[in-house]
Amino acid sequence: MLVVRPITPQDYAALYTCAVESGHGFTSLPIDEGLLRRRIARAQEAFARERVSEPGEEGYLFVMEDTATGEIVGCSAIEAAVGLSDAFYHYHVGTVVHHSRELGVYNTLQTLTLCNDYTGVSELCTLFLREPFRKNMNGRVLSRFRMLFMAEFRNRFSDITIAEMRGVSDAHGESPFWGWLKEHFFSIDFTQADYLTGVGEKTFVYELMPKLPIYVNLLPPEAQAVIGKVHENTRPALTMLQSEGFRFRGYVDIFDAGPTVEAEVENIRSVRESKRLPVKIGAVPSSSPRFIICNTRVADFRALQAPLVAEPEQVIIDAEVAAALRVQAGDYVRFVALTGAN
Repeated sequence: MLVVRPITPQDYAALYTCAVESGHGFTSLPIDEGLLRRRIARAQEAFARERVSEPGEEGYLFVMEDTATGEIVGCSAIEAAVGLSDAFYHYHVGTVVHHSRELGVYNTLQTLTLCNDYTGVSELCTLFLREPFRKNMNGRVLSRFRMLFMAEFRNRFSDITIAEMRGVSDAHGESPFWGWLKEHFFSIDFTQADYLTGVGEKTFVYELMPKLPIYVNLLPPEAQAVIGKVHENTRPALTMLQSEGFRFRGYVDIFDAGPTVEAEVENIRSVRESKRLPVKIGAVPSSSPRFIICNTRVADFRALQAPLVAEPEQVIIDAEVAAALRVQAGDYVRFVALTGAN
């Protein structure tokens, strides 16, 4: 059984493996021992805070574990509020009009403007599932359980949440968009810039990034073509988020121009459609529909997919599922249909 739980210091080696396997462009999971250990420690602090009245610096990092073997098969995270201590940059895709009535010229041009518009919002991030386990809707569980966590603990998160999608890059980790920036403003490779941002060294962005709006039509065609586009491996994640109500509002990553999508937390489908009911432990027919289910505790959080029987006043789960969720009869769980939002 695959169970999602808060990360612990004992998971460091597995998290490092995920960082290595995730490859280039995965900014929030750099191959850096110090940063990974700090992320684990920061997550432990976040889960240990019992009373949180508003989103702050908390970073909730989870792992998915195969309980039969103890193997960590993936990870995902939620940032409660981004940009509060470190600047959180994006480019906003805008429009300017150059018009001369006298000459009969009317040109509509796209621009890219450096901004910090998402400061203070929550972020779904660090989603990675190892290759052998990309089946049986495990990826859907590893992403969507976070929406149940946000629904259960609303005070810990902003009213708006975003997700940054990995942009287009080649097999060597080179981004066509970054290639243009590198030529004119930077002198470092995309992988190095991505790594520096991942480990929190963002000063160079402000120092070297062009401050004035960039006219998109001045970029080479290969750079223009990837603005707002996702990496091929990221398409399933984007499709899933779109089915949940996330939309592209014109914000792209400053390095690879991948899209950032956003949604109001209350309008996320898994948040709206989730229910919270007490548990009854009993027999569950194998033909019962499957749900994503989580308990209602922070530090001892658990989530998984399993069949259940939903009744008006309670849900029935079997003893194995109850044990994995660490709940007893009468405890509450939150749940949403596994296939209902896609």
